[in-house]
Parts: sequence; structure tokens; C-alpha cells
Amino acid sequence: MGNGGTTVVRYEILGSLEVIHEGRICTPTPPKVRTVLALLVMRANRVVLVDSIIRELWGDDPARSAVTTVQTYIYHLRKLFAKEGIETPDRTVLESRARGYLLRVEPGQLDAEVFETMLDQGRSHIESDRPEEGAEVLRRALAMWTGPVGANVTFGPALEAHAIHLQEQWIRALELRIQADITLGRHRELIGELRYLVGTYPLNEWFHRQLIVALSRSGRRGEALQAYHHLRRVLSEELGLDPSPDLQRLQREVLAAGGPLRPGLARAS
Repeated sequence: MGNGGTTVVRYEILGSLEVIHEGRICTPTPPKVRTVLALLVMRANRVVLVDSIIRELWGDDPARSAVTTVQTYIYHLRKLFAKEGIETPDRTVLESRARGYLLRVEPGQLDAEVFETMLDQGRSHIESDRPEEGAEVLRRALAMWTGPVGANVTFGPALEAHAIHLQEQWIRALELRIQADITLGRHRELIGELRYLVGTYPLNEWFHRQLIVALSRSGRRGEALQAYHHLRRVLSEELGLDPSPDLQRLQREVLAAGGPLRPGLARAS
């Protein structure tokens, strides 16, 4: 790693921000230093401008001393990295660049990058008609999450945007894994999880659709129709909308007792 040797370090953001070096947690404790580190981690191997750090920490009304304060936070990070052996005289991890800083991260060290790589692998397996492999890869990818992105970090606008992107990727991975499990006939095993998901994401019609399919394919047509009527009520009360034409067709299939009950594909990437 870096300029002169290797070291075992991981950066975790899929949950609380953590820096783990050779099994030791060495995450900075001051809140604003954590925010700076989170921004560097989220933009690993790219220059983060000082102006961007200032905007993340203080918005559009920074103090006159903001540049000096940012330099102090970077100094604290370098001191921590040196103390923990992450950075040494012949191995630079946190680099100064023109008008900003860059955190050098090697492949496999950042959990968010590993997750997105596994998401791509799982999608590829599913698109190649290998749902068992796809479901397994996606299950391991989803298990990497320990909570909301950067749960111990105060976000500004840039970190908020990164967190929203990762959360959407989490939902995408979950949809693909559920799609693979339904393809494999695991309808009964999915019902509890899908009930939880429609409660957590009440406006996500895709999750509702999979619950209706899973219930109906498990011989629980009455509950499948109840799930449809629940969705219709939620959409009407919250948004003044009816279920999509696809879901209305699904309801008719359930009523027909023996329709194909297509599970539907996960959303296109």
C-alpha cells in the first residue's frame, strides 16, 4: 500500500465510520475530524478540495479561520495515522495536493467499494441465469452493512449525497437478491422479510409486489389479496394514487387462482 510497503488497514462506512488497522479500531473521536475523514474516505483516491471540506463542515458561512482549522484537522488525522502505524516516513496515505488532500486507499480496503463490486458480480450472475450464485454473493454483500451509512458522522451536503447513493445501492442489492430467491422457489422463506420491508418502505411498490407473489405462491391467496388492498390504501392516503397497472394485473392473476404470478424483475440499474 502507498509508497513503500504494505499494511493491513480497512476503512468502513457501511454503518459507523471506522478505521481498522491490524485488528485495532483507530477511528478519530472529535466529530469534525470524523467528518473530514468520512469525506476523504467517500472520495478515496480523489482530491478533496479544501473549499469542499469547509463547505461540508460549516456550510456557506465559514469562519475566517476555516482554512487554518481544516489544516489542524488534517494534522490530527496524520498524527493518528502515524501513531497507529498506518502512515510511516516511507509510506504516505494522506497526501497533500494543490488546494486539497487525497486519501490513498488500495483495492479491498474500503467496504463501500467492495460492496459495489459484489453488487455488480451478483447482478452478472443473475443476468447469466445463475440465481444461486447471485443470491449467495448478494447475501454476503448485504451482510457487510452494520447500520446507516456513516452513523457516527455529522453530514454536510456532499456526504449526504454519497449516503443516499449507497442506500439506493443497498436497496438495489436487496431487490436483486429477493428476485434470485423467488426464482429459486424460496417463497415461504421470504414472507417475513417482505412483510418487514413493506412496513419499512411503504411506498416501494416492488417490495409489495414480491410479497403478494410470495404469499400467493405459498397457497395464501387471501393474504395476498389483503396485501394488495393494503398497498392500494397506502398509495391512496399518502399520494392520491392507484397501484401501477402491473400490480393491478397481478391482483387479477391472484383472483384468477392459477395465473402465472410473475414475480417481476428488480429495477433496472
